[in-house]
Amino acid sequence: MYCKHFGLDVKPFAITPDPRFLFLSARHREALAHLLYGIGEGGGFVQLTGEVGTGKTTLCRALLEQLPDGVDVALILNPKLTAFELVATICDELKITYLRETESLKVLVDALNEHLLSAHARGRRTILVIDEAQNLSIEVLEQIRLLTNLETAQSKLLQIVLIGQPELQTLLARNELRQLSQRITARYHLGSLDEAETEIYIHHRLKVSGGHGDQFSKAAIEEVHKLSAGIPRLINIICDRAMLGAYVEDKRAVDRKVLQRAAREVLPEFQAAPGNGARMWPWAAMIAFAGLIAAAGWFGRDWYTAGPAVEGLQIDALAPAAGTVVMSEANGIEAKPLAEPEDPAIESNVLVPPDPLELDLLPAPSDLSEQLSVADEGAGLQAWSSLFELWNIDLYLNDDLRPCDQAVRQGLRCLVRSGNWTQLRSFDRPAVLQLVAPNGKRVSVLLRSLSNSDATVELGGQSRTVALSELDQFWLGQFTLLWRPPVGSRALRRGDQGQDIVWLRELLERLQPGAGGGSANANVFDQRLTEQVRRFQAQHLLEPDGVVGTMTLIHLNSADAHSGGPRLSSLSAKGSG
Repeated sequence: MYCKHFGLDVKPFAITPDPRFLFLSARHREALAHLLYGIGEGGGFVQLTGEVGTGKTTLCRALLEQLPDGVDVALILNPKLTAFELVATICDELKITYLRETESLKVLVDALNEHLLSAHARGRRTILVIDEAQNLSIEVLEQIRLLTNLETAQSKLLQIVLIGQPELQTLLARNELRQLSQRITARYHLGSLDEAETEIYIHHRLKVSGGHGDQFSKAAIEEVHKLSAGIPRLINIICDRAMLGAYVEDKRAVDRKVLQRAAREVLPEFQAAPGNGARMWPWAAMIAFAGLIAAAGWFGRDWYTAGPAVEGLQIDALAPAAGTVVMSEANGIEAKPLAEPEDPAIESNVLVPPDPLELDLLPAPSDLSEQLSVADEGAGLQAWSSLFELWNIDLYLNDDLRPCDQAVRQGLRCLVRSGNWTQLRSFDRPAVLQLVAPNGKRVSVLLRSLSNSDATVELGGQSRTVALSELDQFWLGQFTLLWRPPVGSRALRRGDQGQDIVWLRELLERLQPGAGGGSANANVFDQRLTEQVRRFQAQHLLEPDGVVGTMTLIHLNSADAHSGGPRLSSLSAKGSG
C-alpha cells in the first residue's frame, strides 16, 4: 500500500527470508565463516545458535549457496521427529530408495550407509542441516550422533550442522550428550546488530527495494535499535508498520514520533512500558480513509523517483557512500549536479594500475592467506583503480567522491551485492571482491576472470590464478561490479513508450528469435513485450514480474553481446591464450 508513496518497487521489510535482501553484518560474516570452516574440516558436528529473529535461517540459506559443487544436502526444517522418522526424512531428502513399508530403523540406516559410500566413491560429500535443532529429543540426538559413525578409514561420510535457539546450548551440555558435544568442531552464537549495523541494515533493505535509504530519520533509526534490541525480525516488523504510518500521515520520511506509534501497534511490551500509555493509534481506520483519498486523486503527486546510483550495501570505506543518489529530470525531479572532476591532465591525481601484460611478470606470492594478512589499504585502492582501467575511466585520489560515485560521474553504475560464483558468472563483469583475511581484516581484490574451477584475481598489483575452493575460505559472497546502463535510470513497465522501449524490444528479439511475433507499435511496452520480459527473467532466475528494474536491466546488459565493456569470460579467454 505504501510502496508508491515512497517510490519503492517492493516492500522492504517483509519478514520472509528473501535472498535479495541478504545482509551480512560482521557477526553474520563471522558466523558464516565458522560454519564454512567446520564443514571444511570434513567430519563431526557444526553448531550455530542465536536468539529468535537474529537471522539463523538466513545464514543457513547463505551457507547452502556458498557450498561448492559436489556437495549433497539434506535439509530438515521440522525436527520434531522420532529417530525412525528422522532417518526416513534424511533418506527422502537425499532421494534414497528404500522399502516404504519397512518399520526397521536398521533397514533405513543400511540404505543411507550404502548411498553415502557410493557418493564418497564418486567424490561427492554429504551434509545434513537441521534447523530449529533445540526441538530435538535426547533419543533423536543420540541417533544423529550414531550417524557420524558412518565412515571410511580416512573420513566421515556425513557432516552435520545443527542450527537452533540458545536452548540448544543447554541441551547439548547435558551429561548424557557429552559424546555428541565432544564431536562439535565449530560453534558460534549469533548476537544481535549494534546501532551502526541497524542503520546500515535499514538502508540496505530500502535500497534493495528501489529506494534511496533516506526514508527514516536518524532519530527514528536510533529508536528502532532501542526498541528492537538489534534483532532483525523485530526491526522489520517495526519499520514496516512505521512506513505504513508515515504513508497514512502523508509524510515522506519516518520520524521518531511515527516510529513510537508503530511500536505501540506491534510491540505489546512497548504499550505496557511506563509513560507510553495504553492508547493505540487508529491507523486501521485512517488507512481506509487514505485509500478513498488516494482514489479521488487528492495526493496529486507522482512519488516515483529514479533508482539509486548504487544498488546494494555499503561495504567499507571504498564502497559507495550511503545515501548517494542520482535522480532523473525525466521523472520531474531536478537532478543534483555532481562536482566537476579535477583536471584529467594532472597525472599525479590519477592512480594508474600496472599494465595487464606486466602482471604476469610480477612474482606471485606463495600463499594467498599470507598475502591477505599483510595487505594494506593500498590494496583496495589498487583493486578499484584496476577495475576503472578495465572500463577505460580514471580513479582520482584527490576527489572527495568515493569510487562508485566517481563511476556514476563517468556514466557507469555500481552493483553491490552478496552472492555466489554462479551469480558472478551470469553478470559476466569484473568485480571487486571483499575477502576476509585469517586475522579478520577485510581486503579488496579484483576478480579479473572466472572459470568453472578457478579465478584470476589481482591483489596489490599482482595477478594470480586461484582455485575457487581456496578462495571460498576467504570470500563470504560480497562483491561490487560496474555496469553501463543502456537506457534511463527508471524502471520500464507495461504502458511505457519511447526509444527505450524500442531498444528493449530489439534486444529481446535478438535474444529470443521469433518469440516476439512483431508489434504494430514498436515503441510501446505492450502485453507481448511483457511476456518476453517475463520469459527472460525466468531464464535468469529473476522474479518474472514483467517489469524491467535494475536487476533485469543488468542481466539484459550482460546478455547483450553489443553492450561493450570488459567481461569475465573474455578476460579469461584472453588470459588463457
